[in-house]
Amino acid sequence: MQRIEIIANVAAGSVGTDAPAIAERILADHGVAGSVHVPGDDLLACLREVIDSGPDAIYLIAGDGTARAAAELSGPDGPPIAPLPGGTMNMLPRAFYGDRSWPEAMAACLAEGTPRMVSGGEVDGHLFFVAAILGSPALWADAREAARAGKLGLTLQRAQRAFRRAFSGRLRFSLDGRPRQKTEALTLMCPLVSLGLDEDERALEAAALDPANAIEAFRLGFSALTGDWRDDPSVRVERCRVGRVWAAGQIPAILDGEPIRLPSEVQIRFRPRAFRAVSLPA
Repeated sequence: MQRIEIIANVAAGSVGTDAPAIAERILADHGVAGSVHVPGDDLLACLREVIDSGPDAIYLIAGDGTARAAAELSGPDGPPIAPLPGGTMNMLPRAFYGDRSWPEAMAACLAEGTPRMVSGGEVDGHLFFVAAILGSPALWADAREAARAGKLGLTLQRAQRAFRRAFSGRLRFSLDGRPRQKTEALTLMCPLVSLGLDEDERALEAAALDPANAIEAFRLGFSALTGDWRDDPSVRVERCRVGRVWAAGQIPAILDGEPIRLPSEVQIRFRPRAFRAVSLPA
């Protein structure tokens, strides 16, 4: 690769103000031409400008939201994206680079990274590449992050808010034309991370989560993003390529670690060619 552009979002959870200087040194150490961009208030404009410049690859030092946005903007025909870990959960970076720090992942990608087509999913026009959670367990995401940060008071405050809103309405869904079902929440896993799918399988893994009470909802809300729910007795797992989900009101959701509110009825589908990533050898 002759030219690599780097976007360092110093406002992200674990990037740091020294990230641009460190990234420039790593580029120089590997003899690769490129420049480092520090986005201002308009992050999406920065992403579009860099993608439109047509580099050989774009390296992101940022959080989950920026990684998902860049992959979505670049798409299957744009430059490959290297989502380096700079956020809190780092779902997409971990799927590609394990537990490496962003400098370690960047150096490894420069030394032996290769482009690879990645599949994904789509909910109401929004893409995701790791996992999506639709329904009340998504409300526990804020409490989960406060707990990870060791903030007990904030964890309890957010858990109480999620508890008040949980079980206020169940989801209805139909997958691949099969009969309608009801569930408290629906989780969709992409082949990139699903333990039940081969990486080249052309489908999503869908799991209906039916906790019996708020304690189970809290537990599933903490474990759903890591895939630890697969053997849970309150979970039903199947595969799908297309589907429809609807509820009485707005549907709370998490797409690749980022919370979002969806309308009361959404379409879901599998995307076999979502974007190109900079991947490392297995």
